[in-house]
Amino acid sequence: MKKRIVRIAVAAVLLAAGLVLHHLEYALPTLLVCVASYLLTGYRVLWKAGRNILHGKVFDENFLMSIATLGAFIVGEYPEAAAVMLFYQIGEMFEDMAVKRSRRSITELMNICPDTARRKTTDGSEIISPEDAAVGDVLLVAAGERIALDGTVLSGSAQIDTSALTGESVPRTVRQGDAVHSGCIDLDGTLEMRVDKPFTESTASKILELVENAAARKSRSENFITRFAAWYTPTVVVLAVLLAVVPPLVLHEPFGEWIYRALNFLVVSCPCALVISVPLSFFGGIGAASRTGILVKGSAYLEALCDASAIVMDKTGTLTEGVFEVTEIEPHGCDSAQLLRLAAGAEQFSSHPIAVSLRRACEDLPDDSQVTDVKAFAGKGVGAMVCGRNVLVGNETLLRENGVDCAHTDSIGTVVHVAADGIYAGRIVVSDRIKKDAPQTIRALRQSGLRTVMLSGDRRSAAEATAEALSLDAVHAELLPADKVTELEKILNEEKGRTVYVGDGINDAPVLARADVGVAMGALGSDAAIEAADVVLITDEIKKLVSVRSIAQRTMRIVRENIIFALAVKAAVLVSSALGLTGLWLAVFADVGVCVLAILNALRALKHNEK
Repeated sequence: MKKRIVRIAVAAVLLAAGLVLHHLEYALPTLLVCVASYLLTGYRVLWKAGRNILHGKVFDENFLMSIATLGAFIVGEYPEAAAVMLFYQIGEMFEDMAVKRSRRSITELMNICPDTARRKTTDGSEIISPEDAAVGDVLLVAAGERIALDGTVLSGSAQIDTSALTGESVPRTVRQGDAVHSGCIDLDGTLEMRVDKPFTESTASKILELVENAAARKSRSENFITRFAAWYTPTVVVLAVLLAVVPPLVLHEPFGEWIYRALNFLVVSCPCALVISVPLSFFGGIGAASRTGILVKGSAYLEALCDASAIVMDKTGTLTEGVFEVTEIEPHGCDSAQLLRLAAGAEQFSSHPIAVSLRRACEDLPDDSQVTDVKAFAGKGVGAMVCGRNVLVGNETLLRENGVDCAHTDSIGTVVHVAADGIYAGRIVVSDRIKKDAPQTIRALRQSGLRTVMLSGDRRSAAEATAEALSLDAVHAELLPADKVTELEKILNEEKGRTVYVGDGINDAPVLARADVGVAMGALGSDAAIEAADVVLITDEIKKLVSVRSIAQRTMRIVRENIIFALAVKAAVLVSSALGLTGLWLAVFADVGVCVLAILNALRALKHNEK
């Protein structure tokens, strides 16, 4: 970059000298100085144009700039020829700076994979490449080191920085038994971890693959610009030739003036502003999303998010925490603490989420020795002797089969009935809780014009209660995965715009694949989510939906601004050039100036502030 700046500066000084000599009417010195300035900045353009012609690729910006500037030398406009190439190179420099800046966030992301890992051996440890680590190997991670592969902590505890993957600045504490992901940084402790996935299947490796391939999925706008440039460039070359030849023959005027106009026409016609700024805008949008923990697989999905009219969401794990907790206790013939102690005791050895929530809520859990004769009744509940009492914990069917009457209830959540020594002791309601950021997110999505719909496999009462609490527009409950696809297809047929589906990426994979845009929630380490979804929210924060929608809208607004601005200015200057109202200097502005302004506008896509 420094050499380039020096070359441009020297060329600018030579051009200034050429302008002075031209004003003093020193023809030969003017030509020599302007040729030196021209070659300093234009030799690469000339070389690329010649190479492309040999390879059959004639009509590109290098060809247009070469023929226009060489033609200017032929008609004696030496300073203008040098100026066109100088300002073209200044525009190219701005382009490279913009691309470098837009790639910065992606480059930072590329550093999440360390080059080495420390594998534990019988003699101590050895340094290996992450690619050489096998599943089951034990790795040692010291404070300050980046975790090389996905695995499980075997010993030690530490706070880890997950910002490279999630965009979140708050560290997370991991202990024995916790999962850790490649790309995170160990901040303050020493960990021993077991490798659970090979390097090629690690979280960091999959994320890098996603980002690297994002440019392959072009939006309609990018495809339009590509097709436009393919037809536009040869068209303007033909028009320039006709402009240089036809009017002099028809009007019997000198060729010099019309050749000069044709040269102006060629300079103005370069589609640089469109070809560069539109992809750069999308790349900036993808970079802005990646910095906030959102992976967008291509610009096509940014465009689709902007055009969305409906957003369809799963319930558990998306709108709710997916973590059950005791929300209601109704004892009969005993107090709440006793009822909870009996239920938690009977569920002492179960790993079911309901059992875990009961034990978590109980402050006086019986010892293991106080729980005997545990029996499981598939799909109904459990039975056990708890502190000398015969306890049944489960649904209505279990208690009635054992001669215990219990009243039917429509409570929202999972109802756990408890009986002790053949007598009904009460019921406990366990339910999922709505995410803290869900109400505000749904409100923001609705305010942006999106219709909000929930598809859930949960009981109708629980699903409708969640939908009512969040003020959703519609809810469909008690759905199997195939039923969700059917309901989504109905919504796709109803909506005029695009439809977005948001799920956990594992059991919702068929629906994610069917939607116009599939968004996976909380997909850190989930292979199914990364494969099935078009957009991956690394954390389980639903508020990221508002962020990615905002990024998509901002990016598309910038893309449209650049297209309209570039086409409007070029059209005006093309017409004025053909009429002889403007010279090469204004042509330079219309080409390079518009390109620089469009690039600077495109850089705005990189900025996104989460509120």
